[in-house]
Amino acid sequence: MNLNNKKGIIFGIANDHSIAWGITEKLNNYGAKIALTYQNDTLLKRVEPLANKINSEHLIKCDFSEKNSIRNCFNEIKKKWENLDFVVHAAAFSDKNELNGKYVNTSKENFINTLNISCFSFTEISKYASAMMVNGGSLLTMSFYGANKVMPNYNVMGIAKAALETSVKYLSVDLGSKNIRVNAISAGPMRTLAGSAIANAREVYKHTEKNSALKRNVKLEELGNSALFLISDMSKAVTGEIHYVDCGFNIIGMPQD
Repeated sequence: MNLNNKKGIIFGIANDHSIAWGITEKLNNYGAKIALTYQNDTLLKRVEPLANKINSEHLIKCDFSEKNSIRNCFNEIKKKWENLDFVVHAAAFSDKNELNGKYVNTSKENFINTLNISCFSFTEISKYASAMMVNGGSLLTMSFYGANKVMPNYNVMGIAKAALETSVKYLSVDLGSKNIRVNAISAGPMRTLAGSAIANAREVYKHTEKNSALKRNVKLEELGNSALFLISDMSKAVTGEIHYVDCGFNIIGMPQD
C-alpha cells in the first residue's frame, strides 16, 4: 500500500499527542503529501515544528469559529495544488465549563458554537474539498461513543457528534457519484488536549480499559492505521460508515465483572 502523489489536508493538530498528528505521521510514512492547518498563533508554535518534521510545504491558518476561514483556507490550497485526494477533519470544541453537570443547562450560545465548530465545519470543508477532488477522494472525520450513548460530562458534544455522524451519511450520498467517499472513525478515549477537557477523563480511561473487549484502550498508532485504510484505495468500496476503533468497548451492553 502506498499514497505516493496523493495530496491531502489535515485539520485539528494541537500537539504531537493529537489524533490528527497520529494520522498525519502514518499517512506521511506511506508517501502522502500533506498540508496542515493551525487555529491561531499560539497553536502555530506547536504545529510548525510538526509540519517541518514531515517536510510539509503548506501550513495554513484556519479557525472554524471565524466566518470565511474555511473558504479562505481552500483558496490558499488551490494556489498550491490543482487537485486534492483526501481530507482529515479532527477538530471539535465546546465550552469546557458546560461539559460539567447536566446537558439540560447548555446555553444557546454554546450549543450553536459547538455545533458550528464540531459539525458544520465538516460539511463546509466537504463542499470546498469535493470541488478539488477531480479524480475522486476520501473525506474522513472523527467521532466518539458519546454520539450514540450518554457519557458523563460529554453533554452538548454528544449532540454535535451525533449530528456529525449523520452528516457523514448524507455527504456520502451527495458525493458518491463523484467517487468521493465519506467516513468517520469513532475513536476510544485518548489522552489528548481535547480529551482532557472532559471533567472525569481519567475515570473514563479506566472504565473503558477495564470493560472493553480487549481490556485496554486504543493507541494513537492504531487510529493512524485505521485512517490509512479509510484514506487509501484499500477501502474504495467503503463509504457512509462509522468505523469504531475502541478495542471493542462499543459492543458491551453490561460489564461482566
